[in-house]
Amino acid sequence: MTTQNKEVTTVSGADVDAIVVGAGFGGLYMTYKLRNELGLKIQSYDNGSDVGGTWYWNRYPGALSDTESFVYCFSFDKDLLQEWTWKNRYVTQPEILAYLNNFADRFELRKHYQFNTKVTKAVFNESTNLWEVETDKGDKVTAQYLITGLGLLSAANKPNFKGHDAFKGEQYHTSNWPRGGVDFTGKRVGVIGTGSTGVQTITAAAPSAKHLTVFQRSPQYSVPVANGPMPKEATDKIKANYDPIWNQVSESSLAFGFVESEVPAADLSEAETDKVFEAAWKNGGGFRFMFETFSDIATDIKANEAAASFIRRKISTIVKDPETAAMLTPHDIYAKRPLCDSGYYDTFNRDNVSLVDVKTNPITEVTSSGIRTDQGEYELDIIIYATGFDAVDGSYTRLDLRGTDGLQIKDKWADGPTSYLGMTCAGFPNMFTVLGPNGPFTNLPPSIETQVNWIADFISKMRKDKNAVMELSLTAENQWTATCSEIADMTLFPKAESWIFGANIPGKSNSVMFYLGGLSNYRQAINDEVASGYSSFTFN
Repeated sequence: MTTQNKEVTTVSGADVDAIVVGAGFGGLYMTYKLRNELGLKIQSYDNGSDVGGTWYWNRYPGALSDTESFVYCFSFDKDLLQEWTWKNRYVTQPEILAYLNNFADRFELRKHYQFNTKVTKAVFNESTNLWEVETDKGDKVTAQYLITGLGLLSAANKPNFKGHDAFKGEQYHTSNWPRGGVDFTGKRVGVIGTGSTGVQTITAAAPSAKHLTVFQRSPQYSVPVANGPMPKEATDKIKANYDPIWNQVSESSLAFGFVESEVPAADLSEAETDKVFEAAWKNGGGFRFMFETFSDIATDIKANEAAASFIRRKISTIVKDPETAAMLTPHDIYAKRPLCDSGYYDTFNRDNVSLVDVKTNPITEVTSSGIRTDQGEYELDIIIYATGFDAVDGSYTRLDLRGTDGLQIKDKWADGPTSYLGMTCAGFPNMFTVLGPNGPFTNLPPSIETQVNWIADFISKMRKDKNAVMELSLTAENQWTATCSEIADMTLFPKAESWIFGANIPGKSNSVMFYLGGLSNYRQAINDEVASGYSSFTFN
Protein backbone atom coordinates (compact mmCIF):
# COMPACT_ATOMS: atom_id res chain seq x y z
CA MET A 1 0.00 0.00 0.00
CA THR A 2 1.04 3.60 -0.55
CA THR A 3 2.76 5.26 2.38
CA GLN A 4 0.67 8.39 2.93
CA ASN A 5 0.99 11.33 5.27
CA LYS A 6 -1.45 12.02 8.12
CA GLU A 7 -2.46 15.39 6.68
CA VAL A 8 -5.80 15.67 4.91
CA THR A 9 -5.66 16.72 1.27
CA THR A 10 -7.10 20.11 0.49
CA VAL A 11 -8.46 18.95 -2.88
CA SER A 12 -11.93 17.40 -2.87
CA GLY A 13 -11.89 13.79 -4.02
CA ALA A 14 -8.10 13.51 -4.28
CA ASP A 15 -5.93 11.18 -2.22
CA VAL A 16 -3.11 13.74 -2.14
CA ASP A 17 -2.55 17.25 -3.43
CA ALA A 18 0.44 16.35 -5.58
CA ILE A 19 2.38 13.34 -6.76
CA VAL A 20 6.10 13.78 -7.31
CA VAL A 21 8.06 11.22 -9.33
CA GLY A 22 11.80 11.03 -8.75
CA ALA A 23 14.25 11.34 -5.85
CA GLY A 24 17.14 13.16 -7.47
CA PHE A 25 17.84 16.88 -7.20
CA GLY A 26 14.54 17.77 -8.88
CA GLY A 27 12.23 15.40 -7.06
CA LEU A 28 13.72 16.08 -3.64
CA TYR A 29 13.59 19.84 -3.95
CA MET A 30 10.07 19.70 -5.39
CA THR A 31 8.94 17.56 -2.46
CA TYR A 32 10.56 20.03 -0.06
CA LYS A 33 8.89 23.06 -1.67
CA LEU A 34 5.40 21.59 -1.86
CA ARG A 35 5.38 19.99 1.58
CA ASN A 36 7.64 22.13 3.72
CA GLU A 37 6.81 25.53 2.21
CA LEU A 38 3.33 25.20 0.68
CA GLY A 39 2.04 22.72 3.25
CA LEU A 40 0.57 20.33 0.68
CA LYS A 41 -0.05 16.65 1.13
CA ILE A 42 2.49 14.91 -1.08
CA GLN A 43 3.15 11.39 -2.26
CA SER A 44 6.56 10.96 -3.85
CA TYR A 45 7.84 7.86 -5.64
CA ASP A 46 11.15 6.50 -6.84
CA ASN A 47 12.08 3.10 -8.23
CA GLY A 48 15.38 3.10 -6.34
CA SER A 49 15.66 1.91 -2.77
CA ASP A 50 16.71 5.37 -1.57
CA VAL A 51 17.31 8.92 -2.73
CA GLY A 52 19.83 9.94 -5.38
CA GLY A 53 18.06 9.75 -8.74
CA THR A 54 20.60 9.48 -11.55
CA TRP A 55 23.40 9.30 -8.99
CA TYR A 56 21.73 6.41 -7.18
CA TRP A 57 22.02 4.23 -10.29
CA ASN A 58 25.20 5.50 -11.93
CA ARG A 59 27.76 3.99 -9.56
CA TYR A 60 30.20 2.89 -12.25
CA PRO A 61 33.92 3.36 -11.49
CA GLY A 62 35.15 6.87 -12.15
CA ALA A 63 31.65 8.42 -12.12
CA LEU A 64 32.15 12.17 -11.96
CA SER A 65 30.18 15.33 -12.66
CA ASP A 66 31.64 17.76 -15.17
CA THR A 67 30.65 20.55 -12.77
CA GLU A 68 32.85 21.90 -10.00
CA SER A 69 31.51 20.90 -6.63
CA PHE A 70 30.87 24.34 -5.16
CA VAL A 71 28.03 24.97 -7.64
CA TYR A 72 26.73 21.40 -7.97
CA CYS A 73 24.34 21.86 -5.08
CA PHE A 74 21.31 23.76 -3.83
CA SER A 75 21.74 27.48 -3.21
CA PHE A 76 18.56 28.29 -1.24
CA ASP A 77 19.76 27.04 2.15
CA LYS A 78 22.60 29.33 3.25
CA ASP A 79 23.23 27.30 6.38
CA LEU A 80 23.71 24.13 4.33
CA LEU A 81 26.15 25.95 2.04
CA GLN A 82 28.26 26.78 5.09
CA GLU A 83 27.94 23.40 6.80
CA TRP A 84 28.63 21.14 3.82
CA THR A 85 32.25 20.80 2.74
CA TRP A 86 33.15 19.24 -0.61
CA LYS A 87 36.22 17.03 -0.69
CA ASN A 88 37.10 17.37 -4.38
CA ARG A 89 37.17 20.14 -6.96
CA TYR A 90 34.99 18.14 -9.36
CA VAL A 91 32.28 16.28 -7.56
CA THR A 92 32.32 12.47 -7.61
CA GLN A 93 29.33 10.14 -7.50
CA PRO A 94 29.85 9.04 -3.88
CA GLU A 95 30.02 12.68 -2.76
CA ILE A 96 26.87 13.61 -4.69
CA LEU A 97 24.99 10.68 -3.20
CA ALA A 98 26.18 11.61 0.28
CA TYR A 99 25.04 15.19 -0.27
CA LEU A 100 21.55 14.16 -1.42
CA ASN A 101 21.22 11.76 1.52
CA ASN A 102 22.16 14.59 3.86
CA PHE A 103 19.62 16.86 2.16
CA ALA A 104 16.86 14.25 2.57
CA ASP A 105 17.75 13.79 6.25
CA ARG A 106 17.96 17.51 6.88
CA PHE A 107 14.38 18.14 5.74
CA GLU A 108 12.91 14.71 6.64
CA LEU A 109 11.91 14.05 3.05
CA ARG A 110 12.00 10.26 3.07
CA LYS A 111 8.71 10.07 4.98
CA HIS A 112 6.98 11.43 1.88
CA TYR A 113 8.52 8.80 -0.40
CA GLN A 114 7.64 5.28 -1.38
CA PHE A 115 10.85 3.71 -2.67
CA ASN A 116 11.35 0.60 -4.78
CA THR A 117 8.23 1.71 -6.64
CA LYS A 118 7.93 2.53 -10.31
CA VAL A 119 5.14 4.73 -11.63
CA THR A 120 3.81 2.83 -14.63
CA LYS A 121 0.71 4.79 -15.61
CA ALA A 122 -0.61 8.33 -15.19
CA VAL A 123 -3.88 9.45 -16.75
CA PHE A 124 -5.59 12.83 -16.48
CA ASN A 125 -9.30 12.37 -15.70
CA GLU A 126 -11.17 15.23 -17.38
CA SER A 127 -14.34 14.64 -15.37
CA THR A 128 -12.60 15.05 -12.00
CA ASN A 129 -9.62 17.20 -13.09
CA LEU A 130 -7.36 14.80 -11.19
CA TRP A 131 -4.37 12.75 -12.18
CA GLU A 132 -4.83 9.00 -11.65
CA VAL A 133 -1.48 7.33 -11.05
CA GLU A 134 -0.66 3.62 -10.88
CA THR A 135 2.53 1.88 -9.79
CA ASP A 136 4.11 -1.52 -10.25
CA LYS A 137 3.18 -2.26 -6.63
CA GLY A 138 -0.53 -2.02 -7.42
CA ASP A 139 -1.05 1.47 -5.93
CA LYS A 140 -3.76 3.67 -7.41
CA VAL A 141 -3.53 7.27 -6.23
CA THR A 142 -5.23 10.48 -7.35
CA ALA A 143 -3.86 14.01 -7.13
CA GLN A 144 -4.53 17.48 -8.48
CA TYR A 145 -0.92 17.91 -9.62
CA LEU A 146 1.60 15.57 -11.20
CA ILE A 147 5.23 16.72 -11.09
CA THR A 148 7.93 14.65 -12.75
CA GLY A 149 11.61 14.82 -11.88
CA LEU A 150 12.64 11.89 -14.05
CA GLY A 151 16.04 13.26 -15.01
CA LEU A 152 17.57 13.93 -18.40
CA LEU A 153 19.75 10.82 -18.27
CA SER A 154 17.80 8.00 -16.70
CA ALA A 155 16.31 5.90 -19.53
CA ALA A 156 19.21 3.62 -20.46
CA ASN A 157 20.07 3.00 -24.10
CA LYS A 158 20.78 -0.72 -24.20
CA PRO A 159 21.87 -2.03 -27.61
CA ASN A 160 20.22 -5.26 -28.62
CA PHE A 161 23.19 -7.08 -30.08
CA LYS A 162 22.60 -10.50 -31.56
CA GLY A 163 23.43 -13.18 -29.00
CA HIS A 164 23.73 -10.88 -26.00
CA ASP A 165 21.93 -13.43 -23.82
CA ALA A 166 24.45 -16.12 -24.76
CA PHE A 167 27.43 -14.48 -23.06
CA LYS A 168 28.61 -16.59 -20.12
CA GLY A 169 30.56 -13.85 -18.40
CA GLU A 170 29.37 -10.74 -16.56
CA GLN A 171 27.44 -7.97 -18.33
CA TYR A 172 26.64 -4.51 -16.97
CA HIS A 173 25.18 -1.24 -18.17
CA THR A 174 26.81 1.74 -16.51
CA SER A 175 23.38 3.18 -15.62
CA ASN A 176 22.55 0.21 -13.39
CA TRP A 177 25.83 -0.60 -11.69
CA PRO A 178 25.94 -3.14 -8.82
CA ARG A 179 25.96 -1.40 -5.46
CA GLY A 180 28.84 -3.58 -4.29
CA GLY A 181 30.94 -2.69 -7.32
CA VAL A 182 32.69 -4.95 -9.83
CA ASP A 183 36.16 -6.43 -9.44
CA PHE A 184 38.17 -6.18 -12.66
CA THR A 185 41.30 -7.78 -11.21
CA GLY A 186 42.66 -10.42 -13.57
CA LYS A 187 39.64 -10.03 -15.90
CA ARG A 188 39.42 -9.39 -19.63
CA VAL A 189 37.09 -6.42 -19.85
CA GLY A 190 35.33 -4.94 -22.86
CA VAL A 191 33.78 -1.47 -22.80
CA ILE A 192 31.35 -0.48 -25.54
CA GLY A 193 31.00 3.29 -25.86
CA THR A 194 33.30 6.29 -25.45
CA GLY A 195 30.98 9.09 -24.40
CA SER A 196 31.36 10.74 -21.02
CA THR A 197 30.43 7.57 -19.12
CA GLY A 198 32.68 5.40 -21.25
CA VAL A 199 35.64 7.76 -20.91
CA GLN A 200 35.31 7.71 -17.12
CA THR A 201 34.82 3.94 -16.90
CA ILE A 202 37.71 3.17 -19.24
CA THR A 203 40.14 5.35 -17.31
CA ALA A 204 39.10 3.87 -13.96
CA ALA A 205 39.02 0.21 -15.06
CA ALA A 206 42.30 0.04 -16.97
CA PRO A 207 44.71 -0.12 -14.00
CA SER A 208 43.17 -3.27 -12.50
CA ALA A 209 41.92 -5.18 -15.56
CA LYS A 210 44.06 -7.96 -17.00
CA HIS A 211 43.19 -6.54 -20.41
CA LEU A 212 40.78 -3.80 -21.45
CA THR A 213 39.33 -3.67 -24.96
CA VAL A 214 37.59 -0.44 -25.89
CA PHE A 215 34.98 -0.61 -28.65
CA GLN A 216 34.74 2.90 -30.09
CA ARG A 217 32.12 4.16 -32.53
CA SER A 218 33.13 7.84 -32.59
CA PRO A 219 36.35 9.39 -31.26
CA GLN A 220 35.84 12.15 -28.70
CA TYR A 221 37.25 15.57 -27.93
CA SER A 222 38.12 15.42 -24.24
CA VAL A 223 40.00 17.73 -21.89
CA PRO A 224 41.76 16.86 -18.59
CA VAL A 225 39.58 17.53 -15.56
CA ALA A 226 42.48 18.37 -13.23
CA ASN A 227 40.53 17.03 -10.29
CA GLY A 228 41.89 16.81 -6.78
CA PRO A 229 41.21 17.58 -3.13
CA MET A 230 39.82 21.03 -2.34
CA PRO A 231 42.36 23.03 -0.31
CA LYS A 232 40.88 24.46 2.88
CA GLU A 233 41.75 28.00 1.88
CA ALA A 234 39.83 27.57 -1.40
CA THR A 235 36.82 26.16 0.45
CA ASP A 236 36.90 29.00 2.99
CA LYS A 237 37.03 31.58 0.21
CA ILE A 238 34.06 30.01 -1.57
CA LYS A 239 31.97 29.90 1.60
CA ALA A 240 32.77 33.52 2.33
CA ASN A 241 31.65 34.55 -1.15
CA TYR A 242 28.60 32.41 -1.85
CA ASP A 243 26.26 35.40 -2.33
CA PRO A 244 28.25 36.87 -5.24
CA ILE A 245 28.96 33.36 -6.56
CA TRP A 246 25.27 32.53 -6.86
CA ASN A 247 24.49 35.96 -8.29
CA GLN A 248 27.05 35.33 -11.00
CA VAL A 249 25.66 31.85 -11.65
CA SER A 250 22.09 33.11 -12.06
CA GLU A 251 23.19 35.84 -14.49
CA SER A 252 25.47 33.56 -16.53
CA SER A 253 24.71 31.36 -19.51
CA LEU A 254 26.03 28.02 -18.31
CA ALA A 255 25.81 28.33 -14.51
CA PHE A 256 29.12 26.53 -14.05
CA GLY A 257 30.61 29.01 -11.62
CA PHE A 258 33.05 30.71 -13.98
CA VAL A 259 32.78 33.87 -16.08
CA GLU A 260 32.20 32.98 -19.72
CA SER A 261 34.61 34.61 -22.15
CA GLU A 262 33.60 37.61 -24.25
CA VAL A 263 36.75 37.40 -26.39
CA PRO A 264 36.31 35.90 -29.91
CA ALA A 265 38.96 33.53 -31.25
CA ALA A 266 38.07 33.65 -34.94
CA ASP A 267 40.51 36.40 -35.94
CA LEU A 268 43.41 35.43 -33.69
CA SER A 269 46.53 33.55 -34.76
CA GLU A 270 47.18 29.94 -33.81
CA ALA A 271 49.92 31.06 -31.45
CA GLU A 272 47.53 33.41 -29.68
CA THR A 273 44.74 30.87 -29.30
CA ASP A 274 47.11 28.05 -28.34
CA LYS A 275 48.46 30.10 -25.44
CA VAL A 276 44.95 30.43 -24.02
CA PHE A 277 44.05 26.81 -24.76
CA GLU A 278 47.22 25.53 -23.09
CA ALA A 279 46.38 27.38 -19.88
CA ALA A 280 42.83 25.98 -19.98
CA TRP A 281 44.12 22.46 -20.68
CA LYS A 282 46.23 22.64 -17.53
CA ASN A 283 43.43 24.23 -15.46
CA GLY A 284 40.97 21.46 -16.33
CA GLY A 285 37.34 21.08 -17.28
CA GLY A 286 35.56 20.56 -20.58
CA PHE A 287 33.13 23.43 -20.14
CA ARG A 288 35.89 25.80 -19.04
CA PHE A 289 37.92 24.84 -22.13
CA MET A 290 35.02 25.53 -24.50
CA PHE A 291 33.44 28.58 -22.87
CA GLU A 292 35.95 30.26 -20.54
CA THR A 293 38.63 30.55 -23.22
CA PHE A 294 36.79 32.26 -26.07
CA SER A 295 33.25 33.41 -26.80
CA ASP A 296 32.76 31.92 -30.26
CA ILE A 297 33.93 28.29 -30.14
CA ALA A 298 30.33 27.07 -30.18
CA THR A 299 29.19 29.53 -32.85
CA ASP A 300 32.03 30.20 -35.31
CA ILE A 301 33.50 27.42 -37.42
CA LYS A 302 36.97 29.01 -37.55
CA ALA A 303 37.12 29.43 -33.77
CA ASN A 304 35.77 25.91 -33.35
CA GLU A 305 38.50 24.52 -35.59
CA ALA A 306 41.14 26.31 -33.54
CA ALA A 307 39.98 24.48 -30.41
CA ALA A 308 39.51 21.16 -32.20
CA SER A 309 42.95 21.38 -33.81
CA PHE A 310 44.56 22.05 -30.44
CA ILE A 311 42.99 18.91 -28.93
CA ARG A 312 43.96 16.82 -31.97
CA ARG A 313 47.58 17.90 -31.57
CA LYS A 314 47.42 17.02 -27.87
CA ILE A 315 46.23 13.50 -28.73
CA SER A 316 49.11 13.02 -31.16
CA THR A 317 51.66 14.00 -28.51
CA ILE A 318 50.08 11.98 -25.68
CA VAL A 319 49.29 8.67 -27.44
CA LYS A 320 52.50 6.91 -28.38
CA ASP A 321 51.21 4.44 -30.96
CA PRO A 322 50.44 6.39 -34.19
CA GLU A 323 47.72 3.97 -35.31
CA THR A 324 45.91 4.19 -31.96
CA ALA A 325 46.34 7.97 -31.91
CA ALA A 326 44.79 8.18 -35.37
CA MET A 327 41.76 6.15 -34.26
CA LEU A 328 41.33 8.34 -31.17
CA THR A 329 41.50 11.57 -33.16
CA PRO A 330 38.16 13.14 -34.12
CA HIS A 331 37.90 15.13 -37.34
CA ASP A 332 34.36 16.47 -37.04
CA ILE A 333 33.47 19.76 -35.38
CA TYR A 334 33.93 20.21 -31.64
CA ALA A 335 30.25 20.68 -30.84
CA LYS A 336 29.02 18.06 -28.42
CA ARG A 337 28.63 18.34 -24.67
CA PRO A 338 32.27 18.95 -23.66
CA LEU A 339 33.95 15.97 -22.05
CA CYS A 340 36.50 16.03 -19.25
CA ASP A 341 38.66 13.13 -18.14
CA SER A 342 41.26 11.88 -15.71
CA GLY A 343 43.92 10.72 -18.17
CA TYR A 344 41.78 9.18 -20.93
CA TYR A 345 44.21 9.48 -23.85
CA ASP A 346 47.19 8.39 -21.76
CA THR A 347 45.27 5.22 -20.82
CA PHE A 348 45.86 3.93 -24.36
CA ASN A 349 49.62 3.89 -23.72
CA ARG A 350 49.09 1.00 -21.31
CA ASP A 351 50.14 -2.46 -22.56
CA ASN A 352 46.87 -3.93 -21.31
CA VAL A 353 44.58 -1.58 -23.28
CA SER A 354 43.55 -1.93 -26.92
CA LEU A 355 41.17 -0.01 -29.15
CA VAL A 356 38.68 -1.31 -31.72
CA ASP A 357 37.03 1.01 -34.24
CA VAL A 358 33.51 -0.38 -34.65
CA LYS A 359 32.65 1.96 -37.50
CA THR A 360 35.16 0.25 -39.78
CA ASN A 361 35.01 -3.04 -37.87
CA PRO A 362 31.37 -3.38 -36.70
CA ILE A 363 30.20 -5.59 -33.86
CA THR A 364 28.25 -8.46 -35.43
CA GLU A 365 27.24 -10.35 -32.30
CA VAL A 366 27.90 -11.19 -28.69
CA THR A 367 29.04 -14.78 -28.30
CA SER A 368 29.24 -17.05 -25.29
CA SER A 369 32.85 -16.01 -24.77
CA GLY A 370 33.00 -12.41 -25.91
CA ILE A 371 32.30 -9.99 -28.77
CA ARG A 372 32.62 -10.78 -32.45
CA THR A 373 33.29 -8.10 -35.04
CA ASP A 374 33.74 -8.26 -38.80
CA GLN A 375 37.42 -8.91 -38.28
CA GLY A 376 37.41 -11.44 -35.46
CA GLU A 377 36.36 -12.33 -31.92
CA TYR A 378 37.52 -10.73 -28.67
CA GLU A 379 37.37 -13.08 -25.68
CA LEU A 380 36.10 -11.34 -22.57
CA ASP A 381 35.12 -12.03 -18.98
CA ILE A 382 33.15 -8.80 -18.50
CA ILE A 383 31.21 -6.67 -20.98
CA ILE A 384 30.32 -3.10 -19.99
CA TYR A 385 27.74 -1.18 -22.00
CA ALA A 386 28.62 2.51 -21.70
CA THR A 387 26.06 3.32 -24.37
CA GLY A 388 24.31 6.23 -22.72
CA PHE A 389 20.66 7.11 -22.53
CA ASP A 390 17.52 7.80 -24.47
CA ALA A 391 17.94 11.31 -23.16
CA VAL A 392 15.36 13.90 -22.12
CA ASP A 393 12.13 12.25 -23.31
CA GLY A 394 13.00 8.55 -23.00
CA SER A 395 11.82 8.34 -19.40
CA TYR A 396 8.45 9.78 -20.42
CA THR A 397 7.75 7.82 -23.59
CA ARG A 398 8.36 4.56 -21.71
CA LEU A 399 5.48 5.42 -19.36
CA ASP A 400 1.77 5.08 -20.08
CA LEU A 401 1.29 8.83 -19.72
CA ARG A 402 -1.98 10.26 -21.04
CA GLY A 403 -3.45 13.74 -21.07
CA THR A 404 -6.73 15.07 -22.43
CA ASP A 405 -8.69 13.01 -24.98
CA GLY A 406 -6.47 10.04 -24.12
CA LEU A 407 -3.45 11.63 -25.83
CA GLN A 408 -0.33 9.62 -25.02
CA ILE A 409 2.92 11.48 -24.54
CA LYS A 410 4.76 9.07 -26.84
CA ASP A 411 2.35 9.96 -29.65
CA LYS A 412 2.53 13.68 -28.99
CA TRP A 413 6.32 13.50 -29.06
CA ALA A 414 6.60 11.08 -32.00
CA ASP A 415 8.47 13.70 -34.06
CA GLY A 416 10.47 15.05 -31.13
CA PRO A 417 9.67 16.19 -27.59
CA THR A 418 8.11 19.60 -27.04
CA SER A 419 7.16 21.73 -24.07
CA TYR A 420 6.72 25.29 -22.93
CA LEU A 421 9.68 26.55 -20.90
CA GLY A 422 10.73 22.95 -20.31
CA MET A 423 8.09 22.66 -17.59
CA THR A 424 4.58 22.34 -19.07
CA CYS A 425 3.02 20.53 -21.99
CA ALA A 426 -0.14 21.33 -23.97
CA GLY A 427 -2.75 18.61 -23.58
CA PHE A 428 -1.43 17.60 -20.15
CA PRO A 429 -3.19 19.83 -17.60
CA ASN A 430 -1.80 20.24 -14.10
CA MET A 431 1.39 18.41 -15.09
CA PHE A 432 4.80 19.98 -14.56
CA THR A 433 8.14 18.60 -15.68
CA VAL A 434 11.44 19.37 -13.95
CA LEU A 435 14.10 19.29 -16.69
CA GLY A 436 11.51 18.52 -19.33
CA PRO A 437 12.33 18.92 -23.04
CA ASN A 438 13.68 22.28 -24.17
CA GLY A 439 14.73 23.36 -20.72
CA PRO A 440 18.06 25.17 -20.28
CA PHE A 441 21.36 23.56 -21.29
CA THR A 442 23.42 24.33 -18.19
CA ASN A 443 24.90 22.98 -15.01
CA LEU A 444 21.75 21.25 -13.80
CA PRO A 445 21.20 22.05 -10.08
CA PRO A 446 20.79 25.82 -10.67
CA SER A 447 18.32 25.16 -13.49
CA ILE A 448 16.47 22.62 -11.37
CA GLU A 449 16.22 25.09 -8.52
CA THR A 450 14.98 27.79 -10.91
CA GLN A 451 12.30 25.52 -12.35
CA VAL A 452 11.12 24.10 -9.03
CA ASN A 453 10.73 27.59 -7.60
CA TRP A 454 8.68 28.64 -10.64
CA ILE A 455 6.46 25.54 -10.46
CA ALA A 456 5.87 26.01 -6.73
CA ASP A 457 4.91 29.65 -7.29
CA PHE A 458 2.56 28.59 -10.10
CA ILE A 459 0.82 26.06 -7.86
CA SER A 460 0.66 28.58 -5.03
CA LYS A 461 -1.09 31.05 -7.35
CA MET A 462 -3.57 28.39 -8.47
CA ARG A 463 -4.43 27.56 -4.90
CA LYS A 464 -4.80 31.20 -3.95
CA ASP A 465 -7.14 31.74 -6.93
CA LYS A 466 -8.95 28.44 -6.20
CA ASN A 467 -8.22 27.10 -9.70
CA ALA A 468 -8.91 23.42 -10.20
CA VAL A 469 -7.04 23.02 -13.49
CA MET A 470 -4.60 24.83 -15.76
CA GLU A 471 -4.12 24.16 -19.45
CA LEU A 472 -1.24 25.37 -21.60
CA SER A 473 -1.84 27.01 -24.96
CA LEU A 474 -0.53 24.91 -27.85
CA THR A 475 0.48 28.15 -29.55
CA ALA A 476 2.79 29.01 -26.64
CA GLU A 477 4.34 25.55 -26.79
CA ASN A 478 4.92 25.82 -30.54
CA GLN A 479 6.43 29.28 -30.20
CA TRP A 480 8.82 28.09 -27.47
CA THR A 481 9.88 25.13 -29.62
CA ALA A 482 10.52 27.49 -32.52
CA THR A 483 12.56 29.76 -30.24
CA CYS A 484 14.68 26.82 -29.07
CA SER A 485 15.26 25.76 -32.69
CA GLU A 486 16.21 29.27 -33.77
CA ILE A 487 18.73 29.63 -30.95
CA ALA A 488 20.19 26.16 -31.59
CA ASP A 489 20.64 27.02 -35.28
CA MET A 490 22.74 30.02 -34.25
CA THR A 491 25.25 27.53 -32.82
CA LEU A 492 27.29 24.67 -34.24
CA PHE A 493 25.72 22.05 -31.96
CA PRO A 494 23.07 20.84 -34.46
CA LYS A 495 25.83 20.14 -36.99
CA ALA A 496 27.33 17.35 -34.85
CA GLU A 497 25.80 13.95 -34.15
CA SER A 498 25.02 14.16 -30.46
CA TRP A 499 22.72 12.75 -27.81
CA ILE A 500 21.54 16.27 -27.04
CA PHE A 501 19.60 16.09 -30.33
CA GLY A 502 18.74 12.38 -30.05
CA ALA A 503 21.32 11.19 -32.59
CA ASN A 504 22.50 8.29 -30.37
CA ILE A 505 19.17 6.44 -30.60
CA PRO A 506 18.52 4.55 -33.87
CA GLY A 507 15.30 5.72 -35.50
CA LYS A 508 14.81 8.66 -33.13
CA SER A 509 13.92 11.98 -34.73
CA ASN A 510 16.80 14.42 -34.64
CA SER A 511 15.25 17.42 -32.93
CA VAL A 512 16.07 20.25 -30.57
CA MET A 513 15.74 19.15 -26.94
CA PHE A 514 17.36 22.05 -25.07
CA TYR A 515 17.09 25.81 -24.74
CA LEU A 516 20.61 26.98 -25.63
CA GLY A 517 20.04 30.64 -24.77
CA GLY A 518 21.57 30.40 -21.31
CA LEU A 519 20.24 30.47 -17.77
CA SER A 520 20.04 34.26 -17.50
CA ASN A 521 17.88 34.57 -20.62
CA TYR A 522 15.83 31.58 -19.53
CA ARG A 523 15.13 33.18 -16.17
CA GLN A 524 13.97 36.29 -18.00
CA ALA A 525 11.63 34.21 -20.17
CA ILE A 526 9.95 32.48 -17.25
CA ASN A 527 9.71 35.75 -15.32
CA ASP A 528 8.07 37.36 -18.36
CA GLU A 529 5.41 34.65 -18.25
CA VAL A 530 4.67 35.47 -14.62
CA ALA A 531 4.59 39.21 -15.36
CA SER A 532 2.03 38.59 -18.12
CA GLY A 533 -0.31 37.01 -15.59
CA TYR A 534 0.44 33.53 -16.97
CA SER A 535 -1.11 34.56 -20.28
CA SER A 536 -0.04 31.32 -21.98
CA PHE A 537 -2.42 29.37 -19.75
CA THR A 538 -6.15 29.10 -19.18
CA PHE A 539 -7.55 28.37 -15.73
CA ASN A 540 -10.76 26.84 -14.48
